[in-house]
Amino acid sequence: MQNPKDIQISDYAYELPDERIAKYPLAERDSSKLLVYDRGAISHRHFRDLPELLPEGSLMVMNNTRVIQARLHFRKETGALIEVFCLEPAVPHDYVLMFQQTSSCTWHCLVGNSKKWKEGGLQRQIVVEGRELTLTATRNTDPQLTGKPGESVITFAWNDDEVTWAQVLDACGELPIPPYLNRKTEASDLKTYQTVYSKVKGSVAAPTAGLHFTPAVLAAIDGRGIERAELTLHVGAGTFKPVKSERIEGHEMHSEWIYVPRSVVEALLRHHGECTAVGTTSVRTLESLYYIGRKLLANPEATEEELKVGQWEPYEPSTLSPQPSALNCLQAILDWMTRNGKEALHTSTQIIIAPGYHYHIVKRMITNFHQPQSTLLLLVSAFVGGERWKDIYRYALNHDFRFLSYGDSSLLIPS
Repeated sequence: MQNPKDIQISDYAYELPDERIAKYPLAERDSSKLLVYDRGAISHRHFRDLPELLPEGSLMVMNNTRVIQARLHFRKETGALIEVFCLEPAVPHDYVLMFQQTSSCTWHCLVGNSKKWKEGGLQRQIVVEGRELTLTATRNTDPQLTGKPGESVITFAWNDDEVTWAQVLDACGELPIPPYLNRKTEASDLKTYQTVYSKVKGSVAAPTAGLHFTPAVLAAIDGRGIERAELTLHVGAGTFKPVKSERIEGHEMHSEWIYVPRSVVEALLRHHGECTAVGTTSVRTLESLYYIGRKLLANPEATEEELKVGQWEPYEPSTLSPQPSALNCLQAILDWMTRNGKEALHTSTQIIIAPGYHYHIVKRMITNFHQPQSTLLLLVSAFVGGERWKDIYRYALNHDFRFLSYGDSSLLIPS
């Protein structure tokens, strides 16, 4: 197995002209182009053709996360504008509970123009469903809540215990769109930067492979007897974090919260531990299940905290011999859920998928076209094998495909 720590990120560079980055989505989601890579052969269709390209009776897994309006702006009395970007819940740490909070909550945040905010709280007046209230942001000094370097822990408070944090964000937050779009968020993004099946609030970036789906495409998928299952991975700002180290070993992956219902594990078992994954977030969650199951085979009494998947875990030797199959690992997760009376697995993953990785569960992938020298491009390269990603991206560039979040899509079926 190739050691991904030794990979030179410069080997995953390609020239992406700015005009190839889609600044806005197409008017009709499913009219986007679809590159089809099928066991070495490359062609292209439209996304609306996707259902006929998938095996009848197969399983498709999608990420139902919903992007939150995570950017909050405060203006100091001096006139300085401070931006607070909510990254991840601190207190309470649970996403569902967080959005139900009234009066106050605490988040891990990035603070823009931080030097202008030396002390004291920030305030702004907001209107939530006709109710006028004051929103205050205060830097948290609790040593147990220290964030990662560059982050701040911010406590928000508002003077109305009948208003939830979800309502506060909806009233005054701004939807964060990718920085490479080089434009401000517009009203249209509130709809177009969400998948039509998004449900669970928590992401600060959309699982963009899902943006192409329409009710008509989903109905056609159902019509072919393709089972659809939904899990949740809340996409963090780290998805845009560039790889700055020459070797992958120096890059720290972001940890992301995952929620996998029992029904998803049962569906995977019915389909022989194989599926089509919609987007790299679904891929990372599904492949993490293999390593979670492997932990449970080694220690059936492991806690959810112990089930977190580390960045380099897939490349470390396992104590199990022989190596378990995907079905073994999925069954171990289902048995653990049954023993502990759980209807879902709720943990986190930091997995990095790069050349040298062996895929266990994902057999087909739907994904957009990713930035040069990104971990997402490494994930695609690992899936199709060798230098084939270059053929795929060369084809897309030569056939006027649109790139990145609002761009076109691909269906990847490796040999």
